[in-house]
Amino acid sequence: MSRGPFVDLNGGGRYRAKEMASAAPSASASLVPQRFVGVRGDIRTPLLTAAFTARPLRAYYDALFAAYGPQHWWPGRTRFEIIVGAILVQNTAWTNVEPAIANLRRAKLLRPGAIETVPFGKLAQLIRSSGYFRQKAKKLKAFVDFLRKEHHGSLTKMFRTPTAALREQLLAVHGIGPETADAILLYAGGRPMFVVDAYARRMLERHGLAEAHRGYEYLRQFFEKNLPADAALYNEFHALIVHAGKRYCRAKNPRCSACALHSLLPENDVAST
Repeated sequence: MSRGPFVDLNGGGRYRAKEMASAAPSASASLVPQRFVGVRGDIRTPLLTAAFTARPLRAYYDALFAAYGPQHWWPGRTRFEIIVGAILVQNTAWTNVEPAIANLRRAKLLRPGAIETVPFGKLAQLIRSSGYFRQKAKKLKAFVDFLRKEHHGSLTKMFRTPTAALREQLLAVHGIGPETADAILLYAGGRPMFVVDAYARRMLERHGLAEAHRGYEYLRQFFEKNLPADAALYNEFHALIVHAGKRYCRAKNPRCSACALHSLLPENDVAST
């Protein structure tokens, strides 16, 4: 049976988040997080209340943006390149992904059809710098197989799928977990899905906004229930958290006093009242 072509591979310049609105929303109850939770289905989710005295999450975004400015994330020339990057960056730093992406570009493989037809061994070697390269080659092959079978090889058709349904489809693809699925939805699809990574978790825990045992879905919903459903805001906020996490909110030897969020730490917030 002949294979139909992959379609919709046009991409302009470097992907950038749309420009943020200049006026920040007020710190209303819709933006105020609290520590108490309710139950929705089998996931305990954060609720909202004006009674909780912690600063709204928007204050964290404003502090980070004022200090570090726009991050222009996720780097990628096309939506497919962004998806490839989201898979390759699993369990590694972006600096290890960049050479792999460059190798794929030189080999003219940043197209779904090319990833599907390239020999597995060659693909694995081209992405070797990203680590776990054989597993990631399988994941890339699995994604393009899914794209063809479910969406006729078209990213445009894929992103026409309602967000919740598309997220479930992506989670069923080999090697795509919640963080990668949400990165694809947010950065390649422009959907308001907050990406929770180790940096976001660390920020929440150190600022007393979430306990260490909370799972991914709880933390994602915590962000989404306490911020407007705005893909550009989620895009920039996540990128800013990564920026601060790499440089200041490190797992070992954190540089809290130099971080833009230092004044929002619980001990400093209490001291200022």
